[in-house]
Amino acid sequence: MEEQQKHKRRPHYSGKYPRKFSEKYKEHNPEKYAETIEKVISKGSTPAGMHIPIMVKEILDVLNIQPGEKGLDCTLGYGGHTTKMLEELKGEGHLYSLDVDPIEIEKTKVRIAERGFGEEIFTAIHTNFRNIDKVSEKYGPFNFLLADLGVSSMQIDDPSRGFSYKIDGPLDLRMDPEHGESAAERLANLTKEEMIGMFVENSDEPYAQEIAEEIVKSQRKGLKIDTTTALRELIQEVILRQKDIKKLSDAEKKEAAKKSCARVFQALRIDVNSEFEVLYDFLEKLPNVLERGGRAAILTFHSGEDRLVKKAFKELSKTAEFECSKDVIRPTAEECFRNPRAHSTKLRWLKKI
Repeated sequence: MEEQQKHKRRPHYSGKYPRKFSEKYKEHNPEKYAETIEKVISKGSTPAGMHIPIMVKEILDVLNIQPGEKGLDCTLGYGGHTTKMLEELKGEGHLYSLDVDPIEIEKTKVRIAERGFGEEIFTAIHTNFRNIDKVSEKYGPFNFLLADLGVSSMQIDDPSRGFSYKIDGPLDLRMDPEHGESAAERLANLTKEEMIGMFVENSDEPYAQEIAEEIVKSQRKGLKIDTTTALRELIQEVILRQKDIKKLSDAEKKEAAKKSCARVFQALRIDVNSEFEVLYDFLEKLPNVLERGGRAAILTFHSGEDRLVKKAFKELSKTAEFECSKDVIRPTAEECFRNPRAHSTKLRWLKKI
């Protein structure tokens, strides 16, 4: 006779709610709490610990997935887009999904399996999407392809990953925390001029020089900038002492500091993960991984990414082999309300004739 498993009660906390991310059970398995999810979304927020797929209808319209086709999701993430594409296959064909994040890919594989999609129709591959040529050699070419270039909400919400300036945590920002330099290590190794270039090129930060000078000054004093809080507070101090900022109202000062924090963290994330270099490689290889009649859709989230995609698609459309979107497709106002992280999204598509 099997021994009955004892029920484990959740621990009690000193306050009404748990404070540490590791203790927040809903964030680790948000789909179990449907009422909470809908309540959060209805207020125009993204439930912590999960990712809401963006522009699903528009993507499916562009990709026009047919049962029996072979597809590639270059950025698996939480699996929202992947699930919708798998549903379109209606049990026939196959979808391959890539993710460079070794932590989240394992969670999403379980999530996809629990939704009823087995190995006969779905395969997750731990690799960077710059390697689509190698993936295609083994599994392609593909009838449809999606690349969502945004950072997954699960990464942003987890303090241990260091993606958000709003939450205290190690200044890391690596998509794959097992390889490469962390953001803290990167800052320690850059010169002032290199920092200025990074902040300007990656996020158009207007106070790039002042922030870079303060970082270098702090480092020379022996102060470590190795947490999200340390960097955020440094940026805020720099912004609030600028002459043009001092003239603003308190609310405007707070907003200016917030925007600079967001831009600097974005610039660091792009640099640490070589995002532009990865995108260059991906766009160069994209034409060769599509089957004749193959469709590709790319979601971008800031002007730097979109410029690269627009330029690449424009060059391809000059040939007789490709057709691409003339105008960018944007999310609806309703979607932007339900999911604020959709605001800056742009969708462009490409078809191999």
